[in-house]
Amino acid sequence: MLTSTLTPRPVQGAEPARPGTVPRRRTRVLALPEARWAVAATAFFLLALPLQLTGTPAWTWGPLYALSYATGGWEPGWEGLKALKDRTLDVDLLMVVAALGAAAIGQVMDGALLIVIFATSGALEALATARTADSVRGLLDLAPATATRLSPDGGEQVVPVEELTVGDIVLVRPGERVGADGRVLDGASEVDQATITGEPLPVPKEPGDEVFAGTLNGTGALRVRVERDASDSVIARIVRMVQEASETKAPTQLFIEKVEQRYSLGMVAATLAVFLVPLAFGERLTDALLRAMTFMIVASPCAVVLATMPPLLSAIANAGRHGVLVKSAVVMERLGQVDAVALDKTGTLTEGSPRVTDVRPLPESGLDEGELLTLAAAAERPSEHPLARAVVEAARERGLDLPDAEDFTSAPGVGVTAVVDGHAVAVGAPARLTDDALERVAELEESGRTAVLVVVDGAPAGLLGIADRLRPDAAATVAALATLTGTAPALLTGDNPRAAAHLAAEAGIDDVRAGLLPQDKLAAVQEMESAGRKVLVVGDGVNDAPALAAAHTGVAMGRAGSDLALETADAVIVRDELAAVPATIALSRRARGLVVQNLVIAGVFIAGLVVWDLAGDLPLPLGVAGHEGSTVLVGLNGLRLLRETAWQKAAAEGSA
Repeated sequence: MLTSTLTPRPVQGAEPARPGTVPRRRTRVLALPEARWAVAATAFFLLALPLQLTGTPAWTWGPLYALSYATGGWEPGWEGLKALKDRTLDVDLLMVVAALGAAAIGQVMDGALLIVIFATSGALEALATARTADSVRGLLDLAPATATRLSPDGGEQVVPVEELTVGDIVLVRPGERVGADGRVLDGASEVDQATITGEPLPVPKEPGDEVFAGTLNGTGALRVRVERDASDSVIARIVRMVQEASETKAPTQLFIEKVEQRYSLGMVAATLAVFLVPLAFGERLTDALLRAMTFMIVASPCAVVLATMPPLLSAIANAGRHGVLVKSAVVMERLGQVDAVALDKTGTLTEGSPRVTDVRPLPESGLDEGELLTLAAAAERPSEHPLARAVVEAARERGLDLPDAEDFTSAPGVGVTAVVDGHAVAVGAPARLTDDALERVAELEESGRTAVLVVVDGAPAGLLGIADRLRPDAAATVAALATLTGTAPALLTGDNPRAAAHLAAEAGIDDVRAGLLPQDKLAAVQEMESAGRKVLVVGDGVNDAPALAAAHTGVAMGRAGSDLALETADAVIVRDELAAVPATIALSRRARGLVVQNLVIAGVFIAGLVVWDLAGDLPLPLGVAGHEGSTVLVGLNGLRLLRETAWQKAAAEGSA
């Protein structure tokens, strides 16, 4: 049977990866013990069959059939006996018993055929499981095994990345992969981080910028301070979370497993009845036993048990390859059930980093836009405030030369003051303005901007408008979520109503709830849930954590998300692409659809074969082929979601 975990296996023959891509690790077929035993059982069967058919003595082909039984049946038989010891009835054991029963009544070839097909089916399922795990574990190859650590005296030491600790300084040479998550101290380069963030082009890196383990350095050398242990890097968290997800079972699977035990016991009782009742009415012992063995085989619920987990695990693995960490099979199943969405604003609908949108000198100042921005940015440059960084970045984008600031002071909640080129410059909240300036402030705030006043030598010189920009894909994502759920998303934000309303209008959201504290967001979600909705909450901050925990399903934006939000959420968008949310919902629904398909396929096969056996004369080899064929068909059908086209179709459906 197909396992529900992505158990690590030794991987041989891995294909080399292109720079910047997730390495493809494909487990060789014969690296799996299930495959080796299946090959051995098949080989012995193929050697014995022509000897039997050509009429050679039984001593020539009998031992070969026995070896086929042993090699193909020992492992499922042993696992079945261990399950029986724990007072559970394993369908694998029933298959082995049926094969031995067929041999006991002289149907040695039919029993061996059952063992061979059963072993081959198990090998195919094990291979499918291994390939599912390969797609996730390939991420491990992104992180290098060693890194060059710099000592305080400037010496270099090559060490395993596991030995790096927070605060270590590492040297990343051109063309090397970054050994740990950290921040650039010195140097400039371009880093290909497509596997982490999804950005198609290399990203320029300079002192102060963050880099991720496993990303590929370009032509420059970087000195990087380690900020996370190897076990807590983004790559390690991706692998760990997806592997943890694979160990969970969805409600549908748990229900099937509960039914399986009762069904198996009932099937054993029915098998005895199929054997004893005809025998009581005079049917020959051999015919009654053969019919009972065939019934036991075709009525086994192997395909039903296999119906649920392959689609869900395939969807989890595929989403993981595209930067979406779904923490459990339960979550993957629940994502497809959502019928309402609540979105946070800052860092979710927006990029999460403020930018200067307006530079407005006051007429009486005599300054132009460049001069006003130069003075403001020079004064703000020593500050660590996000708004200050936005002002400095705006000046850099315009190529302005910033003079040094002297006598810098900062007052929280008020602003900064400094002397720039002999002028006393103050940058902060508007106060004591003329009527004309007040109108400009109101105009900026009405359009959703934060107004910042620049005062030069005690006189108001101009205003800066600062806003957090809407993500490029926000409006399309909102429309896609509305189409998928049948309800337009709601905006839950702690921002002021005017800014929230302005951004909501840009994104196409009508239901706006602004000025919310964390408990208010929680109450809003609970209100929606109490109305019978299954709410998906998407957020990134500490203030979103209560709502994420209370929702039917919570999704965190991973790039800038707080640790609390990432831990609380059921899924994490690592690459920070908002469009991945509707794509994952669509993928979940496709997985749920395949579960239904699998259950129908399994039910039709079992019912058809059982009726044929009871009402007609179903040959044992045909019953074996039908039963095992349906099991393989169900398993492979679920694994369709591993393909790249499955994500592409889900993304297209999520953007429709």
